[in-house]
Amino acid sequence: MSNDSIYRQIEKSPRFKELVSKRERFAWILSAIMLGLYVAFILVIAFDPQLFGKPISPDSVITWGIPVGVGLILSAFILTGIYVYRANGEFDGLNQAILDEVQK
Repeated sequence: MSNDSIYRQIEKSPRFKELVSKRERFAWILSAIMLGLYVAFILVIAFDPQLFGKPISPDSVITWGIPVGVGLILSAFILTGIYVYRANGEFDGLNQAILDEVQK
């Protein structure tokens, strides 16, 4: 069986369409969450810059901007981890089912 015919079988597979749909939807949701967090951060800086400039406690030299900024960076890692976890589980399972179906 040629590669072209295998590719056509995969493209016609309902499981492949399901995989593509689920993966795209999930990626867009995670992207929207990250974009929302980032836009909220920028809006706070734009409209209330003093908020992130306030010290965490009266005698602290650390302002609220530092942990919020670090939290924003960590959220990107966490969302990436969530995607990888689902990709290695559900998406890989669907991918293997598609390959098994085509190789029959």
